[in-house]
Amino acid sequence: MRTRPLKVALLGCGVVGSEVARIMTTDAADLAARIGAPVELAGIAVRRAGRARPGVPEHLLTTDAQALVNRGDIDVVIEVVGGIEPSKQLILSAFKQGASVVSANKALLAKDGAELHEAAAAAGVDLYYEAAVAGAIPLIRPLRESLAGDKVNRVLGIVNGTTNFILDKMDTTGAGYSEALEEATALGYAEADPTADVEGFDAAAKAAILAGIAFHTKVTAADVYREGLTEVTAADIASAKAMGCVVKLLAICERAADGESVTARVHPAMLPLSHPLASVREAYNAVFVEAEAAGRLMFYGPGAGGAPTASAVLGDLVAVCRNKVNGTTGPRDSVYTQLPAKPMDQVITRYHVSLDVDDRAGVLAQVASVFAEHGVSIDTVRQQGRDGDASLVVVTHRATDAALSATVDKLRALDSVRDVASIMRVEGE
Repeated sequence: MRTRPLKVALLGCGVVGSEVARIMTTDAADLAARIGAPVELAGIAVRRAGRARPGVPEHLLTTDAQALVNRGDIDVVIEVVGGIEPSKQLILSAFKQGASVVSANKALLAKDGAELHEAAAAAGVDLYYEAAVAGAIPLIRPLRESLAGDKVNRVLGIVNGTTNFILDKMDTTGAGYSEALEEATALGYAEADPTADVEGFDAAAKAAILAGIAFHTKVTAADVYREGLTEVTAADIASAKAMGCVVKLLAICERAADGESVTARVHPAMLPLSHPLASVREAYNAVFVEAEAAGRLMFYGPGAGGAPTASAVLGDLVAVCRNKVNGTTGPRDSVYTQLPAKPMDQVITRYHVSLDVDDRAGVLAQVASVFAEHGVSIDTVRQQGRDGDASLVVVTHRATDAALSATVDKLRALDSVRDVASIMRVEGE
């Protein structure tokens, strides 16, 4: 075994960072045996000194992250600060110093991943980020390495535990969105400002990372269509139940049938109860991968939290430290296909459309003719009426977003249609 320790700088000591520091300290001997060299936590950069951090060696704390990265003797930098800056500049500085980087920063990787990969390659070091997408679930490495010889066509997943918890509570208890969010906040699943989760920004960043790796092309968060779940109502949940479905916030990445483009989107969707993802409960994550040779694969587990995310960070730490010991690096970013991202209005999917209409003869025929006029075929229709009011639920066959939008605009112009109550996509047919 190599005797000189590999020195590690830890940037960030919050929920995840403190757990990483604790495990590195308590399991130092096991980590050394797995790597083939001792690992030494050389410093921990924090925003504010003086806070109590149980289990974290106080003498390692510093508020000067840049000085820590620039020391010159750091072999690996672990970045769990989050955000774009100063994280980006700290990572680029680490590369210039010859240090490999392990990151959990999905926002940064989804925005500037290509630039960071190029900088790592130029410096001859590693950039690993298993923890950026699904916490403890091994997903990045299987896509990047285990399936490297296969052709992945689709990645469908629940990649945000907060939103899955909220939708699960709405489904199982009948709670409204606000009530479910309040419970998620009380339990620590939702932040004080839950916008990144409930509006789909977190899931969109993860979808960009997954699509880029799965399809060997450059995809950024700006390429991902995004809808949150704030508009999902108890009526939507009830409609899904009536169809034998459950509502989930899904990240969906697909290679076009002609192989000439890719799509990445995040939005609520009705999912049949028979689909494996439908049974994913509480704050758990799961990702369904469809590959030509391997077939359908599912990855499931806790997608967030200090210990689960630290597990993924430390797995990457072991991998990059082994590479350091062996004088090599891991797989480089693969973007050889250079496939463009298709805009959402060209994406083909199924829809559940709920209408409030007049309860009189001929309304269904009017509505059906509007769908036909725009080339959107109807799969099923369910109508309920009483005392002059009626609800009409239409489930379509596959159609483009543009065609459905034009259909809805025309429906709103009909005198017999009082309101387009809800529109939701249907997946997993």
